[in-house]
Amino acid sequence: MSLIDNALGLSADALKLRAQRLDVIAGNIANAATPGYRARDIDADGALARLAAAQKGGFGAEFADQLGRIRNRSVLVPSLDGNTVEMATEQAAFAENAVRYRASLGFLTSRIQTIMNALKGGE
Repeated sequence: MSLIDNALGLSADALKLRAQRLDVIAGNIANAATPGYRARDIDADGALARLAAAQKGGFGAEFADQLGRIRNRSVLVPSLDGNTVEMATEQAAFAENAVRYRASLGFLTSRIQTIMNALKGGE
């Protein structure tokens, strides 16, 4: 399995993290009217940087187990009911992450196509 992981690089992990972040942000949007709900997020870019360092045996190796760790998002404007979801922030984060998800999917698809062509003998 590590041969496939090496061939795909970080693309597969990036896709998983982006999908997980989309789920978290969608949950925030769904709970925008829930009193006391705390908006959450994942630092996908930081997690991918730590994973890349871990794969190279670098400084981030000890943090590789924290990938996809969900944390409460900091609040810009607190609401009276304790809900920390800010729709403009959530919508922007969702749109940005969706674009990055699509890019990760494109990179992964390209890598798989390259592997398939190599296995077929470059037809």
